[in-house]
Amino acid sequence: MQSPVATRRLLPSIAVISVFVFATYGAVIGILLPAQIATIDPDPLAKVANFGLVSTVSFVFTLFAQPIVGALSDRTRTRMGRRAPWMLIGAAIAMNFLLGLGGMQNVLLIAAFWAVIQVSMNAIQGPLSAIVPDRFPRSKRGVASAMAGLGMMLGGVLGTVVAAEFVNNVGIGYTIFGIGVLVSTVLYVLFNKDYSSVGAVIEPWSWKNFLAGFWINPKQNPDFAWAFAGRFLFILGYFVITAYSLYLLQDYIGLPLEEAASTAALLAAAGLVPTLLSISLAGWWSDKVGRRKVFIYAATVIMVISLIFPLVMPTVTGMLIMNIVSGFGFGLYMACDAALMTEVLPGGGTAAGKDLGILNVATNIPQALSPAVAGLIITFAGGYQALFVFAMVAVTLAAIVLAPIKSVR
Repeated sequence: MQSPVATRRLLPSIAVISVFVFATYGAVIGILLPAQIATIDPDPLAKVANFGLVSTVSFVFTLFAQPIVGALSDRTRTRMGRRAPWMLIGAAIAMNFLLGLGGMQNVLLIAAFWAVIQVSMNAIQGPLSAIVPDRFPRSKRGVASAMAGLGMMLGGVLGTVVAAEFVNNVGIGYTIFGIGVLVSTVLYVLFNKDYSSVGAVIEPWSWKNFLAGFWINPKQNPDFAWAFAGRFLFILGYFVITAYSLYLLQDYIGLPLEEAASTAALLAAAGLVPTLLSISLAGWWSDKVGRRKVFIYAATVIMVISLIFPLVMPTVTGMLIMNIVSGFGFGLYMACDAALMTEVLPGGGTAAGKDLGILNVATNIPQALSPAVAGLIITFAGGYQALFVFAMVAVTLAAIVLAPIKSVR
């Protein structure tokens, strides 16, 4: 089924909705959720363990949420098209559960609510990621992916900055981001209407074929498998640090809670300018030269260098330098990796919603697991120093596994 050709407003619309989605992730994972969990038991090891528990529960329930929603959206037939209904439903559920999350003081209830929120947010992300191959030709996907990456990074920073103002009143923070997600999704759908899919011809429903579709044979599609592994490792390396930014500033640098929250916002803002610069540059440049992997290799080197600073300088200054340098590297990565993903889809993207949902599992799993993995490393492998070493190894391996990809230069 064909979708409308991209209009001029589609690119900024992708950026705007990405800002609100990832602002919510950045606010909740980086500030609001760890602050809320710390009020239940402020002991350093206890809060690390509780944060890891909440993250593990959400991981279990969100593991396949995005590819399932993506696959269902591929088959959806409504006057609004294939993607919009799922995005609207996901946004509505996410807002309602965010409104209820702030007043909870039970770790298991927090875990349950956060799991529902993550699943519903994935119902926005899955169809949204499919819009790039739906509406943009291959030669323009670098710029389109850069806009999504731009929204992701800008959203993460803004979410952290805004959430820092509500570190002692997380309920208001959750409310602000819940409303933002719903409003931005509604506006995106209104201003970027899809063709009706009511008359689309699709294969008859079969549970066997539906479930079998989630297995993409790595022998038949090796580039897809390598791309999945590369993204998994890079995102894991990045988020084991960012997910614990508040606790890092408290327990590694030695700041009190309120100062740690305001410093986390400062650090996020400091990394924004280099991120915006690298995303804008890499998306355009990679389209121009027709290459993706070289930019990802460069991003890896930059990320590893950035992680050295807080190891040798366990101060706010060391963290500041890390955020500035890693911001540039992560921008390079996001702009080109997202474009690379659209170019390794089986069948040229005929089931883009489902296949990109599977690839996005490589984002969701490490992001959801990162607090639990970081908690284990902090507790059993030498503290926060070991966390930085682990991140270096993960992002380096992420670059190595992209080398065998042959369909993308």
